[in-house]
Amino acid sequence: MPISVDDDNFDKEVLNARGIVLADFYSDSCGPCRRVSPVLNELEEAYKSRIKLAKINVNCDAKLARKYVISAVPTIVFFKDGEESARIVGAADKSEYSSVIDNLI
Repeated sequence: MPISVDDDNFDKEVLNARGIVLADFYSDSCGPCRRVSPVLNELEEAYKSRIKLAKINVNCDAKLARKYVISAVPTIVFFKDGEESARIVGAADKSEYSSVIDNLI
């Protein structure tokens, strides 16, 4: 189940998390974001306890978007043990996300 993340809990849920966290920077008004969301949910289910999905609404938390230089949505930032390891800007297909996850595992 995706976790809603904002500036208040970002450190706890993403930076201090062990393993892989997919930080989905999105906007409710973004069509590609709405298309990517179910794909990310499927990946979270497929990888079970090996990944965590964190959702960050850039309209509600512009501070985090600025901190991570999010210039387009969706942007998926992959963190491993609290460190940014990869990112995909724009909508991608499931295999692209899976490939990054597989390389990080």
